[in-house]
Amino acid sequence: MRVVAADGSGAQKLGLSKGLVVQELGWDDDTDDDLRADIEDIIDAEMLDEDAIEVIDVVVLWWRDDDGDLTDALIEAIGPLADDGYLWVLSPKTGRNGHVEPSEVSEAAATTGLTQTSVINLGDWTATRLVQPKSRGSR
Repeated sequence: MRVVAADGSGAQKLGLSKGLVVQELGWDDDTDDDLRADIEDIIDAEMLDEDAIEVIDVVVLWWRDDDGDLTDALIEAIGPLADDGYLWVLSPKTGRNGHVEPSEVSEAAATTGLTQTSVINLGDWTATRLVQPKSRGSR
């Protein structure tokens, strides 16, 4: 797993680019509106919500300690994900209200068959990139 440097815009750090279909899950009053706007600027579209029926390239999942079962949320999130799609789990940094232990993200990822590849510092949030196995097969 690599830790990405803190330079560049939030959306650039997340590896997002114009034309990607991005779904946002877990939005609440505490989410980073500047990061959300940056993501929409760089993909040149609005992020889709949980009711989207499109095939998704990237899921941005805002997740807090009291949001429920992360494993269940990841299972739901990977359903519409493209074969080469990936997820970013954004959780409050250590010391912030709603902080999620990194081990919880790792365990939930492993349980759902996802692999954690990098962690990025995004201000008050920590973003963890989760990818699907290469042998998932086509749908």
